[in-house]
Amino acid sequence: MDQAADGHRPGTATGPCEECRTASDAGAGRAPARAPTENKTMNEIRGISLFVRAATLGSLRKAAADQGVSPQAASQTVMQLEKALGVRLFHRTTRKLSLTEEGERLLANVAPALAALSFALEDARRSREALAGPLRVSAPAALGRSVLWPAMLEFAAVHPEVQLDVTFDDHLTDLVADRADVGFRGGTPPAGGAIARRLLPIQLIVCAAPDYLARHGRPDHIDALAGHRCTGYRRANTGKLAPWVFRVGDELVYRDITPTLCCNDVDAELDAVLAGLAIGQLGSFSAVGHIRAGRLVPLLLPHVAERDAIYLYYRHRGEQALRVRTFIEFMLARIAGNPAFFLEAAELGGP
Repeated sequence: MDQAADGHRPGTATGPCEECRTASDAGAGRAPARAPTENKTMNEIRGISLFVRAATLGSLRKAAADQGVSPQAASQTVMQLEKALGVRLFHRTTRKLSLTEEGERLLANVAPALAALSFALEDARRSREALAGPLRVSAPAALGRSVLWPAMLEFAAVHPEVQLDVTFDDHLTDLVADRADVGFRGGTPPAGGAIARRLLPIQLIVCAAPDYLARHGRPDHIDALAGHRCTGYRRANTGKLAPWVFRVGDELVYRDITPTLCCNDVDAELDAVLAGLAIGQLGSFSAVGHIRAGRLVPLLLPHVAERDAIYLYYRHRGEQALRVRTFIEFMLARIAGNPAFFLEAAELGGP
């Protein structure tokens, strides 16, 4: 995760070579031409498919109609296949189409493989609309337990046929390289072509337990924090101590706070603040529930900074299976804009 992801502060002489032409086409937005071998293979597959249908139906005309091509095109395709193989596959008369010995041998060899290929393709099409199956999700550990995991458990209970596979990791997930269907992150929207949906703002709130304030008093301005015990958060992905961030007027101000207690885990830092050991600057997603329950007191409210947000991101929807689309809509419905995870305007108006 980046700075706010954890809810804390932050050829030849006659022309270009084939490789150059391919790179030029890609740069100009044109798809590179298929290699001759690839075209030959595709033509042979089409020819074999048409050959099998003609042999099965006993008619080249019927096979053409079945494949959605003209009789002339079908005849030409079969002739090209015969030329490529160097054998005649059909005996042709004006009334009858029958297989030669070579045609019968080819049919016996390719029909089962073609049927298996057709089944595999149809199974892939059906799986796109099947809810059952694996669903791989990646999310930062800092957001996992307090924000995402409860909603994920609810999704798993509602859709037990989905095999939910969740990885909590603080690095930014590459959906393709990591074979993830959906990712979550805190900070700025991910680049690289992924579609990002904003879920929640991340507010950075200075908090203390009532017991701490009873023993040490309440800081009434930012500079007064220097006289208090404060927690520090060491970013899990960089090992660097995160500065505290404050809103002063229309600007964000960064302060290096000397911690009396430091860790690299959001939940552990929260536990230390709840225990009354120190004041901490916590992400709203982990602090707000405790503030509303009276276990924490928000401090310096006029200086609460809202720097980044929590995002859900995924690849283009046209590539998604039904279970992926269902999970995305479920998480958006449960979390997006949910005031359980941030202070509303009225709550930020106090001293």
